[in-house]
Amino acid sequence: MPQYMITYLGGDQPSTPEEGKQHFEKYKAWLASLGDSAISPANPLKNTNTVNPDGSVTAGSTTTMSGYTVVETDSIEDALIMAKACPFLDIGGSLEVSELIQMSC
Repeated sequence: MPQYMITYLGGDQPSTPEEGKQHFEKYKAWLASLGDSAISPANPLKNTNTVNPDGSVTAGSTTTMSGYTVVETDSIEDALIMAKACPFLDIGGSLEVSELIQMSC
């Protein structure tokens, strides 16, 4: 069955701890609604560094990617339906949905 990565981009930080708790509860409910389809849920990114073409390293990211979830479902259309229900959209974030390609080495 195909796997899809839902990538979290941007989004506003909660203005209060209570707002953060409320959002996290919505997020946990969304992940639970995905059931067995969520094969790698809730993967936040932290302490990102960028390795540049010249080999130098800079702190931070060149994108607004903050994490990802991997789902397994029959089609990109199903993965998009899952993404459209994600509460990350409620905080001004965007989601990219990409099919993961299995490569043999």
